[in-house]
Amino acid sequence: MEPYAREELLACCIARLIRDARHVAVGAASPIPATGVFLSKALNNKKLRISLLHKRQGNAFTEGSRELFDLAGQGRIDLFFLGGAQIDGEANINLVRAEGKRFPGSFGSAFMYFAAGRTILFREEHSKRVLAPKVDFISAPGWSPPGVERRGGPQALLTGKALFVWQKDKRRFRLESVHPGHTVREIREQTGFDYDVAPECAVTAAPSAEELRLMRNEVRTEILANYPEFAARVWPSS
Repeated sequence: MEPYAREELLACCIARLIRDARHVAVGAASPIPATGVFLSKALNNKKLRISLLHKRQGNAFTEGSRELFDLAGQGRIDLFFLGGAQIDGEANINLVRAEGKRFPGSFGSAFMYFAAGRTILFREEHSKRVLAPKVDFISAPGWSPPGVERRGGPQALLTGKALFVWQKDKRRFRLESVHPGHTVREIREQTGFDYDVAPECAVTAAPSAEELRLMRNEVRTEILANYPEFAARVWPSS
């Protein structure tokens, strides 16, 4: 098996989750989600529209976030990514404060969580500090009670150690796969909230030779233009 970087594995996980999305928006400082989105387009989704919010030239907006929110409100953003200082077992995220520290704030996360067709929660750190039993502050809720208008919600939670899928009917995560080098027991010990485990829970599939080829060539070219330091670190000799 060809060696690969951890970032490449995570990008492949994201690409596999994107499926048939038509328009994906990627927030600032999100090189791994961006890599996964461009990989999905290169693999089998040539018409995929990608809006990168990291740099002005990464999208076609003329009024920035105002247009992003307008598109999401019209149902024209199929997939978005969110993270958080804390994420709990009900898929609530906290972008405001935790452990006595203040963070930049929620900005439009609550709106995008409701309006985008689906959301992938992404956080590289996998610890009880981040995957908390209950968030200290709800910046954006993972689910809404009956009668509350909501188009979207969580699809999955991807960390540096595992992939969870969201069970809307149970309002609960299910451990779907564990990344190479980690174990189901380790994930249980390092996750602050309770969750289900898929009967077929396995090791996350490694990147294929084709996925690696695409990431190290045409996808790298796209990422280099937007995240040059990330591209140089992950693909130093490509």
